[in-house]
Amino acid sequence: MFLLQKIMFLSPKKESDGSYSPSPLGLKLATVKKSDYSHDKYTNAYTGNRLKVLMICTEEKNMTMKNGKQFSTGNHPVEMLVPMLHLQSAGFDIDIITPTGKPVQIEMWAMPQDDDAVKGIYQKYKQQFDHPGSVTDFVNNSLTHDSPYIAVYLPGGHGAMLGLPENPGVGEIIRWSHKQGQHMLAICHGPAALLAANIGVEPGEFIYKGYEMTAFPDEVDKQTPMMGYMPGQLPWALGKALNALGTTVLNKKINGACHVDRKLVSGDSPLAANEFGKIAANCLLNEIDKSS
Repeated sequence: MFLLQKIMFLSPKKESDGSYSPSPLGLKLATVKKSDYSHDKYTNAYTGNRLKVLMICTEEKNMTMKNGKQFSTGNHPVEMLVPMLHLQSAGFDIDIITPTGKPVQIEMWAMPQDDDAVKGIYQKYKQQFDHPGSVTDFVNNSLTHDSPYIAVYLPGGHGAMLGLPENPGVGEIIRWSHKQGQHMLAICHGPAALLAANIGVEPGEFIYKGYEMTAFPDEVDKQTPMMGYMPGQLPWALGKALNALGTTVLNKKINGACHVDRKLVSGDSPLAANEFGKIAANCLLNEIDKSS
């Protein structure tokens, strides 16, 4: 009986669609019932109604691992919603898009159930999560010099590795944002979407070549199947892909590290979500102060 209980504690949970969510041990070690959101107030909060943040999310749920099993993923709620709380407190509205306009996929098994602030902003934006705009429409209509966007936000979760890195439209948005001088906000596996900026450009012309950042490290991803967080090894390694294009991932562990390199703001994991959100909010407000 003890052996059976131990196996069940370590085994990923099979979902109704045949995919796997984390094991009880994986959930115990890697999720929280309440985030560390610090409820900061920004005395210089933006009070206008024009400047906004564009958030690019995944619409894909299941990631096929190297062993053929599917991991039930999406965007991580803490990594997405805690920074959103800071951006909201700093006065910014957020527009949400996915590649084709299908609903945002969220790792609901990681939702902090005792966190009223996080659940509150989820409910506030639920209509947009269910009915986001599309990358295609944004590329066709919104890549203008007088855009109202001050930043692009790439939330984490392993789902960020699905559909976004190989999407030419995502690449167009990222290159446009960079050219416009906007901030790029990317946390955990969110930087996977930055790879799309390399689509259709000359070799060696990756816009984030020479940048340093924090992200979820490959070495930790390799270890997570051992505690049943994922049902197998990832199909590809995020850090390796970023490093191959000339971007340096600084961290080897996850401890909440954040980093700012020019206008690229990054964080390593859910542990970084609160600090990442504060840094992102202050970077945007400081940008407005400099231009006023």
